[in-house]
Amino acid sequence: MMGLVGCFWVSVSSAWAAVPIPRLFTISNVEADPNKDYWVTENNGPWMIMACSFSGEHALDQARELVLELRRRYKLPAYMYEKTFELKTDELNGRKKFRYQQGDAIREVAVLVGDFPSVDDPRAQELLQKIKYFRPHVLEPNPEKPTNRTFAALRTIQQSLLSDDNEKKQKGPMGHAFLTTNPLLPDEYFAPKGVDKFILALNEGYEYNLLNCPGRYSVQVAHFTGEVIIDQKEIQAIERGEKQFRGSLAEAARKAHELTLALRQKGYEAYEFHDRGASIVTVGSFDSLGVRRPDGKIELDPRIVAIINTFKADPAPPIPGVPTLGYKPKTLIGIPFDIQPQPVEVPKRSFAADYVRR
Repeated sequence: MMGLVGCFWVSVSSAWAAVPIPRLFTISNVEADPNKDYWVTENNGPWMIMACSFSGEHALDQARELVLELRRRYKLPAYMYEKTFELKTDELNGRKKFRYQQGDAIREVAVLVGDFPSVDDPRAQELLQKIKYFRPHVLEPNPEKPTNRTFAALRTIQQSLLSDDNEKKQKGPMGHAFLTTNPLLPDEYFAPKGVDKFILALNEGYEYNLLNCPGRYSVQVAHFTGEVIIDQKEIQAIERGEKQFRGSLAEAARKAHELTLALRQKGYEAYEFHDRGASIVTVGSFDSLGVRRPDGKIELDPRIVAIINTFKADPAPPIPGVPTLGYKPKTLIGIPFDIQPQPVEVPKRSFAADYVRR
């Protein structure tokens, strides 16, 4: 058993987020200053909802009005993105193959909504459906103020042809909204990011490898650190089998492996994972963390809470004359668990990344 861990306070709550913690999307305190322009930046997204686009002389003004209404009325982080499309004509036997009535360029201003970490984020999917039925005042038909909304006339004709009981007829002017990527981020940002070859090699041969965990999340119950390996020559030497782990890393891997086997013997679904600077042990496999509450936090799956409560540290026993503020980690086969277990995302192999490395 380990000694007391002094002066360490941990509060355990069922509202939790997996580690690493993604930026949470909130709908409160959204700024809507009419004297500001809200342009999309690289820090937004990376996934967003393409709500509407405008083209023509007044495109920017109408996009700005929509952004402000989405922010003020619907409390949504909305942004503008402008792009000019060059329309090049092809020459065919000395004649122009196409003719454009509005010159050789089209300027469009898009209105994008939201900051979502992934395309399958349930919040993004939920908001997308809501936006399709929103009816912002600035997009309502107004004979005194023609709209510059792209394809507005075509959309109106399509709506008029639908029967009254058709669900599509109930949608608003943003009924064709869809999820897209932040246009300022490079394509490489969205390339599949799996575990790199070196990490794969570190974890090969372990029967209960966390890479084989079927769920998206697990609960880290123990971690062991060593000296971080960042030297590429050393990494390559270890990959070729010419060099072994340094002592502290080898010891960390040994503890994680032995603890995983001991947990399996007791009936727990335990996994181990080894990185350049640490080894961890997790328990459980879950497709989601739990249910999102109205305040935006996640109410953890009761099974996750049970694992946390099973392995978290106990309050240290009182010592006469000394305030009890510390915690005493639980142990198994003499190896300590973390003071506070926490949900983590399960690392995954990337077949696309493996293909690129070949």
